[in-house]
Amino acid sequence: MGFFKKLFGGRVDSPEDDRKEQETRNFDMLKYDGVKAMHMGETDYAVKCFNRALEMREDLEVRDYLSQTLIRTGELLPAYEQLQKLAEAEPDNKQIFVRMADVAYMMEDYRAMADACEKAMLIDRDDPQVLNFYARASIGLGDTVNAIAMLTKAIITCEHRMDGEDENIRREALATAFSSRLLRGETLLKTGDCDGADEDAEWAVNHTEGNEDALLLKARVEAGKGASDSAIAYYNKVIEANPFCVAAFQERGDIYLAKGDKELAEADRKQVIELSPETDGNTAGQHAPEEGKGIQQQVEKAYRSIDPYGIGGLEK
Repeated sequence: MGFFKKLFGGRVDSPEDDRKEQETRNFDMLKYDGVKAMHMGETDYAVKCFNRALEMREDLEVRDYLSQTLIRTGELLPAYEQLQKLAEAEPDNKQIFVRMADVAYMMEDYRAMADACEKAMLIDRDDPQVLNFYARASIGLGDTVNAIAMLTKAIITCEHRMDGEDENIRREALATAFSSRLLRGETLLKTGDCDGADEDAEWAVNHTEGNEDALLLKARVEAGKGASDSAIAYYNKVIEANPFCVAAFQERGDIYLAKGDKELAEADRKQVIELSPETDGNTAGQHAPEEGKGIQQQVEKAYRSIDPYGIGGLEK
């Protein structure tokens, strides 16, 4: 058969060609099985498939899938290492650095987060999401002044984009503006700037309906200004939005106690114990900055998961 193929110009596959074709089929199967497993939540199997595929050949798409899967399994450092390799291969892909910053944030490695943001800003210095992340990194590094500056720039940029015609851009701009307003408001409140914090709280409340985080910030601002009755009214709204918000019961109880309403304070204390059995209900000073930690712990705990519109991805 091989003789006639050669005679009439047909192609004869060599053993090396057969080996390469089989390797390609195996690679494609591993990649397909890995993606399928990833979408089905079978993360351990997905990681095995992706790692085996990468042993066979370098593939940036597979490496991206691997990083996503590792993030889902909480293996943040290995995920970060995969993103570093992607960044080396595509140094102009801003979204890789954005994801690196996000992973560094989850690892609480604020120096690495800042470095990733700086590299992203070399590509696009006005990206509001990058500015927001850089602010979070700055807070983690104790640089409140730079954090507020970055958040202010992010907010201004977002507000310009919110007036555009592209619906997706408007939606992303609103999400980042909301996150930035909350973070700046909480940061300003911790520094004692209640008026500045109130501006952000008002914006957040007016641009959302019944949002727990916005209402909680507004309640805290009112409490910081000494407006007890107004603060209580907003804490009531927080609890209406989320009846399981321990912080709202804690902080409202503190205000009741300061006003001398011991019965209401005790009711909130009992509610705190019911919702959070590990506490004894003693809430005094729990929202104040912790000695030696500045504002970092309070702000980061409050806003770690804010991404209300699900922004992400590595596409340019």
